[in-house]
Amino acid sequence: MAYFHLERHVPLPAAEAWRRATDFARHADGIPATRIVRSGDIAAVGGRFTARTGWRRVGFDDPMEIVRWQPPGDGGTPGRCRLEKRGRLVRGWAEIEVYGEGAGTRVGWREELRPLGMPRVFDPLLARAARAVFGRALDRLLRG
Repeated sequence: MAYFHLERHVPLPAAEAWRRATDFARHADGIPATRIVRSGDIAAVGGRFTARTGWRRVGFDDPMEIVRWQPPGDGGTPGRCRLEKRGRLVRGWAEIEVYGEGAGTRVGWREELRPLGMPRVFDPLLARAARAVFGRALDRLLRG
């Protein structure tokens, strides 16, 4: 399993950083050959969506389900969202955390990826590549 962690500090209120970071319809922006397919309300526990990665007829689906949805509170309570990856080819989870800090906000993204059939020797390489790709995606989301 490959694990990575990202953190960004942005000059946004926590509620706005949360809205941008959990805009799942835009999560594929900046991830090559990937698009998001939604079904129903995806801004709540039980919400589901699928990231479709591929080119023409070759690709795979990465279905996800929201298992925790706690927007940041007015009293400074951090926002937390957890996604469970439930695909045939990719398993794992992702967590987004949003913490108001003074005049800005800290946004964290942690993820564990378990691609079917990939030998563990490749985990460090996969983690580095995922950190770079998802880091660009998070940067785009937070820019608006």
